[in-house]
Amino acid sequence: MLRRNIAVEIVAVFVVVIALLAVFVCVKGYDEFTTSAETQYEDCAYNTARTAATMIVSELLTGGIAGAEFQMRFKMLNDEWERLANTQDATFIYLIRPDKTDYNHITFFLSVMNSSENYDRYPSGYVRKTSSEEYRQAYREICENGKKMATIFRDKGDSETGHHITVMIPVKTKGSQTVDWILCVQRQMERLNFYRKSYVRHVAIAAAAVLGFVLVVYGIYLGRVLIVPLKRIAAEAMRFAGEHTKPESPLGHHITANNEIGMLARTVDTMESQLLSYVDSITRITKERAQIKAELNIAAEIQLGMLPREYPQRKEFELFASMTPAKEVSGDFYDFFMVDDDHLALVIADVSGKGIPAALFMTTSKALIRTRTKMGGSPAEILADVNRQLCETNEGELFVTVWLGILEVSTGKVTASNAGHEYPAIMRAGGHYELLKGKNSPAVAIMEGMKFTQNEFVLNPGDNLFIYTDGVAEATSIHDELYGTDRMLEALGTTEGMSVEDVLAVMKKSVEDFTGEAPQFDDFTMLALQYHGKE
Repeated sequence: MLRRNIAVEIVAVFVVVIALLAVFVCVKGYDEFTTSAETQYEDCAYNTARTAATMIVSELLTGGIAGAEFQMRFKMLNDEWERLANTQDATFIYLIRPDKTDYNHITFFLSVMNSSENYDRYPSGYVRKTSSEEYRQAYREICENGKKMATIFRDKGDSETGHHITVMIPVKTKGSQTVDWILCVQRQMERLNFYRKSYVRHVAIAAAAVLGFVLVVYGIYLGRVLIVPLKRIAAEAMRFAGEHTKPESPLGHHITANNEIGMLARTVDTMESQLLSYVDSITRITKERAQIKAELNIAAEIQLGMLPREYPQRKEFELFASMTPAKEVSGDFYDFFMVDDDHLALVIADVSGKGIPAALFMTTSKALIRTRTKMGGSPAEILADVNRQLCETNEGELFVTVWLGILEVSTGKVTASNAGHEYPAIMRAGGHYELLKGKNSPAVAIMEGMKFTQNEFVLNPGDNLFIYTDGVAEATSIHDELYGTDRMLEALGTTEGMSVEDVLAVMKKSVEDFTGEAPQFDDFTMLALQYHGKE
C-alpha cells in the first residue's frame, strides 16, 4: 500500500480550490462582460434606429409624394441611411411592413447595408417570409401591443447573416393611430465574440500566473510552518515506536511555534516521557509480581504440604479429602488424624477472607486445633480453647468456621461440634444423602469466652459421610446462580457404590460443569468417609 504524502494532498486541495475559484471568476466575469457588451450593442442599435426614423418623410410611406420627387426623396433617404450605417457600424437598416393577418410575411420598403459588408440587400417592394417565430412574435408585440422596442439576438449558425443583434422600433405615418411600419437596425456581433475570446484568454493567463505565484509562496510557507514540523514529529514517533528510548533532544527544542503544531510536538515529548516512565514502572511491577508469584507458589506448596497426605490404613473406614484453592493460597483446610488407636479426628474449616492473610490464619488455626485435639477432650471443649487462643492474637479480626468430629472407630459413634460451618451430608446404608442438621455455634475467633455446643450421631456399617466448605454450595455460574445444597445432594446420589476418591472426583466435576467459564469465587474443600465397622 502506497504511503500518502500530506504535503501533496494539501497542495492538491489548495490547487483545486484556487482552480475552482478561478473558473468561477472567469465564468462570472465572462457572463457580466457579455451582458454589458450586448447591452451596449442594443443601445447603439436603438439609437441608430431612432436616428434613422427621424430621417423618414411620412409622405413617402402614405403615397403623398409620387413621380420624380418620390424617386429623389427615396434616394436621399437611402443615401442618408447608408451614411448612418457606415458611421454607426450598422450592418443593415431596413424598413418593413408586416402582414398583420398572421405576421408570416414582410414587405420591404427600403433596405440599406454597410459598405464593408457583402450581403444581399432587398429591393423596395420585396416580400419575404418571416424568418422565425421569434421575429413573428416581435412584430405582433410592436403592432398590436404597443411595444416601443424589440430586440432579437441571433447566434452564429442560426442565421445566414451570422451572429448579430436586431433592434426594432415602430414607425407611424402622420395622422395614423396604428403601427404599419417597423424600422429594423442589425449589427454584427463578431467583434463581441473576438472580445469574449480575448477576455477568456487574458483571464486564464492571469489566473494561471496568480495561481503559480500563490502556489510557490504558499508552498514555501506550508513547508516551513506545517510540512517540515509534521515530518519531524512523524519521524520521531516512528523512531520511538521502534527503539523505545529517550530522544537526543526533545521535539520542543526544534519546533517552538505557539500553535497546534507546537502543541503537538510538546505533547509528543510529554507522551514519550510518560510512556518511558510507565514502561519502567511496568517492568519493575512485573519483576515484583513475578517474585511475589514465585513466593506465592512456594507458600502454596508449603500449605499443601501441611495438609495430611497419608490416609489411615484401617479396615473400619475409608476416607479421602481434597482442596481446590481460588487463589494461589487457600483459607480452607482439612485435617484427619488418629487421636488414639480407637478415635479418629475429622476437621474441615474455612477462614474468612482470601489470600495471604487467610492462609496465615488457616495455618495457625490448623496447628492449634490439631494440637489441642491430641490433648484430649470433647469437640466443644477443644474449640473453646482454640477460640481463646486465636482471640488473643487476632489483630486482623479474622474468624474461621469449623466442623470438628471425633469418630469412635469401634462403635461408629461420632461426637461433633459445628462452629458456623455447613451441615455435613450423610447417607445411611441403602438410603439417600441428606443434610445432617444439628445445633450450631458461632464461628471460632469471633469473640472471647464463647461456649460451643456439640452433637452426637452413630455411623453404621455402610454409612457415608460428606463434609465440605461453603465454596461447594455457593459456587456460582455465569448466570449468577448458586450451585446450592440441592444440586449437591443430587450429585452425591449418583455416587452410590463408588470409592471415597471417586465420590470427590464426581463432586468436583459436577461443580465445575455447573460454573462453566465463570471464575472460581471461593476455595472449595471436601472430605468423604465410608464407615465399614469391625466386620
